[in-house]
Amino acid sequence: MVAAGLSPIKHQPAESQPCFATMDIDIGTPTSSPRGRSSSWAGIDLRVLLSVVFGGIFTVFLLAASQAALPSASLFLQRYSAATQRPSPPRFAYLVSGSKGDAARLRRCLLALYHPRNRYILHLDAEAPDSDRAELAAFVAAHPVLAAAGNVRVVEKANLVTYRGITMVTTTLHAAAAFLHGPGPADWDWFINLSASDYPLVTQDDLMDVFSRLPRDLNFIEHTSDMGWKAHARAKPLVVDPGLYLKTKRDLMWMNTETEKRELPTAFTLFTGSAWTVLSRPFVEYLIGGWDNLPRTLLLYYGNFVSSPEGYFQTVACNADEFRNTTVNHDMHYISWGEPLGQHPELINATHWGRMLRSDAPFARKFNRDPNDPVLAKIDVELLSRQPGMVIPGGWCTRNVGGGGSDDHCSAIGDTTLLHSGPGAARLQRLVESLLSKDNFPPKQCKII
Repeated sequence: MVAAGLSPIKHQPAESQPCFATMDIDIGTPTSSPRGRSSSWAGIDLRVLLSVVFGGIFTVFLLAASQAALPSASLFLQRYSAATQRPSPPRFAYLVSGSKGDAARLRRCLLALYHPRNRYILHLDAEAPDSDRAELAAFVAAHPVLAAAGNVRVVEKANLVTYRGITMVTTTLHAAAAFLHGPGPADWDWFINLSASDYPLVTQDDLMDVFSRLPRDLNFIEHTSDMGWKAHARAKPLVVDPGLYLKTKRDLMWMNTETEKRELPTAFTLFTGSAWTVLSRPFVEYLIGGWDNLPRTLLLYYGNFVSSPEGYFQTVACNADEFRNTTVNHDMHYISWGEPLGQHPELINATHWGRMLRSDAPFARKFNRDPNDPVLAKIDVELLSRQPGMVIPGGWCTRNVGGGGSDDHCSAIGDTTLLHSGPGAARLQRLVESLLSKDNFPPKQCKII
């Protein structure tokens, strides 16, 4: 057996050994000795001498070979050990955003996404009353598991977010920066942005199980350089996001669309895609503290772009040499755009169930605000095994053995590295294998059309 990465030892036949073939010594013809010794004694002396010399050379060769072999054996053991040890489950940093009237949905989404290993930021924008944020923070503080883990933060000083505006991007970057440099440990691996209209289709154990086997520099970003109608309708118009300077929410302010048009950029290539992404920690670090000016340049450019959340992350990743080859062309969501394809997704209902499961995606959107939505209830029961008002169960759960009749089977935190994955992991694994196949991965990375 030859360890991966090590060159096999090649054996040569005896007649071709180079150390002997290059020595030209004649010991076959007896000759007289100048001191009167017989020729046979001279031959014996020479053979003895050669035996001693060759024996010494061979001994030195064995010693050198054994010394050289020691590091190789050690390296083999290290590699074998690394290959057979199961990697630790990854940690996800979730931003879940909402607006006025979304507090209950954020609470439900948090419970369905929860795992003690993860990090969470809940953001209700400035349109929501302060009472909603206070109630959400009080819920987190009073929950035995959430409070014990201390991994959920509610943004107190909320941002005003404009639909399709750059403030959607800056709010996402704000949360990413808080995960990197804010209070609490910054030991997460992927950053996921969701809204109150999203909901998981797999458990966190399922997600961690599949992602634990992936390179942790992958970025799941749906993207294309084929701007189509968006080049004229979104890239050329000049708009201003009122959320940057007003206290009340308004729509984008448009310049004179007939006379005020800008050219498409030539310093970089525009890409467009989904606003929902799964970003690696290295890419997030680049966005926040980029060692070149590309992230800041594009942030300024997209400040006057219609639907900037659908282009900023795509354009940064695909124009950065270090990250374009880390992109996986998928947003990890099931979204139904209807027929014919529209600009706004359909609300998910019971007719979407089969297609939603066949997508193998870990998340879906867009769900309505009805707290009694039967599709969400069905997801909780059939896909997540989550009881109403309870956190989603997982291998980390410690069953309540003295809770006085409580039916919460995840009332305390046990081993957070223990994963109990289920059918959701098999579905997600199927999707990931397809996305990373030779037909889908390199051919669909940041291609310029």
